[in-house]
Amino acid sequence: MTGEPGAPGVERSFESRIGRLLIGLTYVAVVLLSIGVVLMFDHGISPLSRAQVFDPRLLIRDVVALQPQGFLWLGLVAVILAPVARVIAAAVGYARAGDRSMVLVALAILAVLALSVASALVLA
Repeated sequence: MTGEPGAPGVERSFESRIGRLLIGLTYVAVVLLSIGVVLMFDHGISPLSRAQVFDPRLLIRDVVALQPQGFLWLGLVAVILAPVARVIAAAVGYARAGDRSMVLVALAILAVLALSVASALVLA
């Protein structure tokens, strides 16, 4: 009965997919941050200079214009999204397995993360 939700083979497969998701996001973040650092050197920007304030509206424009801050901020966003993606994937997996209590735990974690982001935006 390896195909049933909650079976050991299914759980290992699910955890393996989540692991690949996290590894993929980590690689994306490292590549974006590396491009940002290379562009900093190319533009003659010191790593110790004051950073531009994060503005999500400028993110895509800066990346398309090959501005280092766009790649650096996008890389940091990818780093921040990795654990959020992990919690979302866990919630979906638990929902598919019918484990309502763990779905509620995952949703509570997402609520705390959302509250943290909202608080940071208000206080900034």
